[in-house]
Amino acid sequence: MTSWLPRIAAILSGFILTFAYPRWDFESAVWFWLLPLLWALWPPKPSSFNPASRNRSSFFLGYLAGLAFFIPNLFWIRHSSRVIAGAVDDRWIGWGPELMGFGAVIGLSGYCALYFALWAWFVARYARPQLEVLTKGTWQSSTLESLRSSFLAAAAWVACEWLRSTTVFTGFGWNGLGVGLHQNQVLIQIADVVGVMGLSFLPVFVVCTGWHTLTRLVMLYRGTGTCRTRLDFTFAMIVLLGVVGYGYSRMITVNAAMRNKEVPPITVRTLLVQPNIPQVVRWTGEGAPQIYQRMADLTRLYAEARDGQTYVDLAIWPESALPINLYDVYDQLPPGEHVKYFNDLLSLGDFSLLSGVDVLVQRDEPHTSMALFRGGVDAQFSTTQFHHKYHLVPFGEYLPFREIPPFSFLKGVLPGDFRPGTKTEPLLLAKPKVQIIPLICFEDTVGRVARLFVRPEPQMIVNVTNDGWFLQSEQTAVHLANAKFRAIELRRPMVRATNTGISCFIDTLGKVTSTFADPETGNTFLEGCLPGEVLVPIQGEMTIYARHGDWFALLMLGGCAVVVASGILRVMRLTARNSGTPAPPSAPTPLSE
Repeated sequence: MTSWLPRIAAILSGFILTFAYPRWDFESAVWFWLLPLLWALWPPKPSSFNPASRNRSSFFLGYLAGLAFFIPNLFWIRHSSRVIAGAVDDRWIGWGPELMGFGAVIGLSGYCALYFALWAWFVARYARPQLEVLTKGTWQSSTLESLRSSFLAAAAWVACEWLRSTTVFTGFGWNGLGVGLHQNQVLIQIADVVGVMGLSFLPVFVVCTGWHTLTRLVMLYRGTGTCRTRLDFTFAMIVLLGVVGYGYSRMITVNAAMRNKEVPPITVRTLLVQPNIPQVVRWTGEGAPQIYQRMADLTRLYAEARDGQTYVDLAIWPESALPINLYDVYDQLPPGEHVKYFNDLLSLGDFSLLSGVDVLVQRDEPHTSMALFRGGVDAQFSTTQFHHKYHLVPFGEYLPFREIPPFSFLKGVLPGDFRPGTKTEPLLLAKPKVQIIPLICFEDTVGRVARLFVRPEPQMIVNVTNDGWFLQSEQTAVHLANAKFRAIELRRPMVRATNTGISCFIDTLGKVTSTFADPETGNTFLEGCLPGEVLVPIQGEMTIYARHGDWFALLMLGGCAVVVASGILRVMRLTARNSGTPAPPSAPTPLSE
């Protein structure tokens, strides 16, 4: 095989996969992007590869596919350094921040592509089908060989996504393959069992069995194959239909529970406030008075009592809604100004206010936090409930290995670190009595963190975030696509209050029921409010994912580890036999016992 053709195929695969995510959202790309890469890793002719260099070349091909996917997919990251330099749009901001932004894209993409490479190496080394069995064996042996190969390939993909989501600076799991199905309301319901990473198993398994079926047809056409079975692909279709059936069943069950008149859900009248304040404005002290006034005015529109009645139970402000830390540690405001500001605002009506705030207990102990204030005639700033962000973002909220080069070179950009919180207790809404699962910033994209707050009680998920770091890019839509799986995995309704978008309501099926956007243009980068009702089940369902987390991904990881370990032992025994040295002991078989 010409050496450059597999490389082009690998790059083509990664590039096709990009279209499955916002801004394009072509779900069909999830189902055929892998075919060019499989052609390079599992060529239909034994002479098409050199076994001696197979492992190294497959790793390289996987890495190329990963780069081709992640560089365009994560291109929005470049805005973070540009915003630090004062950018408010896409106009050129200077060589320094522009190059740093591109460097961030290349660096993160280069790291994430390693997991594509690891998958490709495993698939070429351990999951490659035996062509003789696949194309010339009996229908039974050919089917089993295809299913073995497809299962290992799909298991390895799930395992690599789990590793990417958890290892190296707490991981970066955005835009797994399952997220590409975020518009398919039926298929994604299985996430309450296997999580969004487990959902990624399905398209890889289906496509691999389809590739094996295609390989048999090609070999038959060439006259070098004899097997015609399609039972493996039929089995994959049955699995797919099973997932579809589960999805429809869950949708019917969940909708019926929400319409139950005997045990109706709790209604939380909620107001989402989206101020749409650029980061540059937040950093300049000149804009502080206007920000405080804007937040109060937007809240007053709906939360102020009229004729003795308050029509909002909970008003929500986004992450770091105010430009000055809550306790004003640096004395930027007149003494007691925050206490007076919140007490005056909360006295407007009988409602609660949940806001993203920066909390500095001391000057060297900053937290990104949520504060839940109770309003009404007895409103008191001193009774505020707090939650400190549990899962920090590396290179955004803290600098790993701060004193060690090359990380120390970034101290000028990140002069200080936030401190992580240690508690995973829900916040308690007083009226109505509902628990709030508090997720700040990117925490709503991390299922293993969100499930720590789950209790068998009436609960709603609240995410407050500030995506203003990425200007008016597709990042806000990407963030939402990753976040809404938490509502499915945990079967809790979810609301997102953001600074620049996308503020929205999400039901327990992961459906976005209401979005703050211009009704004519669809533009979500607006200033304003989004009122709505959150229907909270009285008995919070404890889903399999809520109880056991990423059990499926860990099972797949364990299976792949066993396959690799068995392969290593086999090589060691073969090497020992050829060299005449004793082989490592193996587990006794029933016959030897």
